[in-house]
Amino acid sequence: MPAAAIFDLDGTLLDTLHDLADSANEALTASGYAAHPVDAYRTFVGDGMAVLIERILPPDARTPDGVAKVLTGYRAAYDRRWKAKTQPYAGIEGLLTALAAKGIPLAVLSNKPQAYTEICMAHFLGHHRFEVIFGQRDHVTRKPDPAGAWEIAEQLGLPPAEVLFIGDTATDMETATAAGMIPVGVLWGFRQE
Repeated sequence: MPAAAIFDLDGTLLDTLHDLADSANEALTASGYAAHPVDAYRTFVGDGMAVLIERILPPDARTPDGVAKVLTGYRAAYDRRWKAKTQPYAGIEGLLTALAAKGIPLAVLSNKPQAYTEICMAHFLGHHRFEVIFGQRDHVTRKPDPAGAWEIAEQLGLPPAEVLFIGDTATDMETATAAGMIPVGVLWGFRQE
């Protein structure tokens, strides 16, 4: 029996792909760049907002000023769209309920900025108890660096080797491995890697 379960957010607990893609495409077109198909965002997202913007911009536009401009537009668009099409994946409610019934503490570690992570969790899954909810924070290196995962284990008072780390991307599996946790790759989500 695992001692705790840490979940990734986007692509694992919540299907946020359309809201992320729609927001990014709005920011791109407002800056005069071509939009991408929604499915292309399956490989663009997962490593934080700034990296997303770098990935979607044409190579010659990936300057600090170019990224900053589109990132500002993206944040403004996502502020309006974050719950337009997002929803928990099928079966997530039952999974969280079953884990809680077994007394397994739940946590979240996401590369989505902390404020967005908190608002999404409160809106979509706030009726479930999560002991720790961490998004991307300025003072902690983002996944796959294990620092956030270790911080969660420390707050829970548990050895990392007894904690499940559940996600949908190679970044999540790398995080689990680097943290010495038990990696669990889901069969749904943005990517099957």
